[in-house]
Amino acid sequence: MDISKCSPKNNKVKKMNFLRLIITIAIVLLLFACKEPQPRPVVRIIPLPSVVTDQEGLFKITPYTRIVLNHESEQMRRIAGFLTSHTEKYYGIVNSVVSLAAEDKESLFLKLDENLILGKEDYHLLVTSKSVIIEASTPNGLFYGIQTLIQLMPPSPKQLEEIILPAVEIKDGPRFSWRGLHLDVSRHFMPKEFIMKYLDYMAMHKFNTFHWHLADDQGWRIEVKKYPRLTEVGSVRKKTMEGHIIKYSGNDTIPIGGLYSQNDVREIIAYASDRYITVVPGIEMPGHALAALASYPELGCTGVPYQVGTRWGSFSDVYCPGKEVTYTFLRDVIVEMSSLFPGPYFHIGGADCSEKNWEKCPFCKLKMKTDSMSSTNDLHKYFVRRISNVIDSLGKNVIAWDDNLADSLITKGIVMSWRGESGGIESTQRKLQTVMSPAKYCNFDQYQTDPKGEPLAVGGLLTLEQVYNFEPIPADLSREEAKYIIGAQANVWTQYMKTTEYVEYMIFPRAAALSEVLWSPKASRNFPWFKKRLIEQVKRYEAEGIKYCKAEFKSSTN
Repeated sequence: MDISKCSPKNNKVKKMNFLRLIITIAIVLLLFACKEPQPRPVVRIIPLPSVVTDQEGLFKITPYTRIVLNHESEQMRRIAGFLTSHTEKYYGIVNSVVSLAAEDKESLFLKLDENLILGKEDYHLLVTSKSVIIEASTPNGLFYGIQTLIQLMPPSPKQLEEIILPAVEIKDGPRFSWRGLHLDVSRHFMPKEFIMKYLDYMAMHKFNTFHWHLADDQGWRIEVKKYPRLTEVGSVRKKTMEGHIIKYSGNDTIPIGGLYSQNDVREIIAYASDRYITVVPGIEMPGHALAALASYPELGCTGVPYQVGTRWGSFSDVYCPGKEVTYTFLRDVIVEMSSLFPGPYFHIGGADCSEKNWEKCPFCKLKMKTDSMSSTNDLHKYFVRRISNVIDSLGKNVIAWDDNLADSLITKGIVMSWRGESGGIESTQRKLQTVMSPAKYCNFDQYQTDPKGEPLAVGGLLTLEQVYNFEPIPADLSREEAKYIIGAQANVWTQYMKTTEYVEYMIFPRAAALSEVLWSPKASRNFPWFKKRLIEQVKRYEAEGIKYCKAEFKSSTN
């Protein structure tokens, strides 16, 4: 036995080495204890869901995560495709879609069950550390659940090995059934590709109704095969006024045109349908008709040559309600357009109609005498009723601006109140379905910040906060009357919006504010919290290349 190995010196060395080991282990354990946990994503969704309940844990979407459908159908595959195309495009993660598979771990389940007690657009989303489940009673609800799930993902595109989702339970559904965005393509034509982008933007914010304003004084944009001159002549104006309407400074010399073929329209409607958006065609009548009169002068009171409008505003030259040819023409147009638009609505406008020419028109005078009408206002009512009956005969609901409230619209008619709240109040008292669209809160052609340094706009000021504070149900309505308010709509008139970029700039982020007004519970309205969530949303705008107004974010912080 080597006694030297048991010497006090060797024992001391062993003790020191042991202490070093203990200290090293302690340091390692301390480092692990102090290491920051994996950051939990913040749930910042617009529009705000009805109920959001945080859960413990995280779920990771990886290339191995399967999208599992509870039954096989083309519609279910298409809905799943919105999710898989997003994860592939923005994060480089490709997921497989399978159906009727066992509910294994680490999968994302899409469940469509018509027996669920959920509304048409409601959904239930549950994210746990083991799985993600989205369930709905209709494809509409499932689609909106996908839109919400996308907002739980990182807002900026980046190649990732995994997408981290916060564990959360969301029970959600919209406050209003009509959540609309309008776009005027008469004053400035917007190409088909942009219309499709516009529909994508709507889906992102859970809007479900696209009011497509296709014809006005300054241009007729849709092909009507029975009347080819509508697009041959009516789609092109020779020049356009320069400057603002109240500071008219002459006209340019640049012809402005553009039209949608019927194939374009079918493609756009199919695209909208895949996003559960109803397209409402809009053709103004009896006023705002110069483009049609330039194409077919016999439709006017004077019959003299007309030209497509070259300035903004309204004109005294309108359809002649005293001529039978006018009703034949409009019936033919409505019938042909109705075959293209499968939705249940047709918007006839009816705003700003001058009756000046009717007072001296021999055809109008004869019509009033024959039908015992005492004024041109009675003639106007007659026109609206005849056109409404045509639309009703096609199984569609007529929609008109509240300028037409003096008339007795058919019971299926819908009033769109744009002049303020009074029109909406009157229409609900008459038990007519009503879409609130008061210009004060809903005309997105107004300035959204200090006009100094801003692109030219129609005037006025409509800030993000004003839109957010808009309440579609007037305080004066009883509970019974309020039931006739089916929603609201923002209107985008393009007199001063020459480019698609400027349209985007005027819409965003105000459309986000309106989406929350229309989708989320009124009691949840909180503008400071909305603005914090909007900081995440604008990152998505940047990822999509949307040209939004940044005035609201100059002093914002997370």
